[in-house]
Amino acid sequence: MAVIRTLRDEEMPELAISPEKVRLIIVKARQFDVKEADSDPDEGSNPADDGMADVLEDKPDEDPVRQELVSFIDALDEEEQASLVALAWLGRGTFDLDEWSEALDTARTEHGSRSAQYLLGLPLLGDYLAEGLDAFGESFDDETDDELDEEPLIEQDNR
Repeated sequence: MAVIRTLRDEEMPELAISPEKVRLIIVKARQFDVKEADSDPDEGSNPADDGMADVLEDKPDEDPVRQELVSFIDALDEEEQASLVALAWLGRGTFDLDEWSEALDTARTEHGSRSAQYLLGLPLLGDYLAEGLDAFGESFDDETDDELDEEPLIEQDNR
């Protein structure tokens, strides 16, 4: 777990993406993180023949969770995308909260239009985002926030 120092005497920086959107992404990212490499290349004609073994395989071109995450993140405005990348870095321990402005600048420069692809390449993305939210005083509770999984991301209001 990353050690994150929070600001006490200074003003808390502004998060340009709503915590609710981040929580939705966390739930979907954790679903995406459990995917594994193709373990059954000689799969049967239907899932029942294989004992449903292919359900957790990582097939990016066919993965609806990945497609949903990419669509949702791509639909965010530039500031929201930069905040999302910086939030993941904060949770990973790459930056501290007092370096938030630098993290945002770096995110804009390095990942501008490729935020979704970059973020989905991070192992433990959901955990990093949850840790980042925690640094902003926003919690992610696995028990209560799992209910966010009930609706698809792309049906959520992105703006």
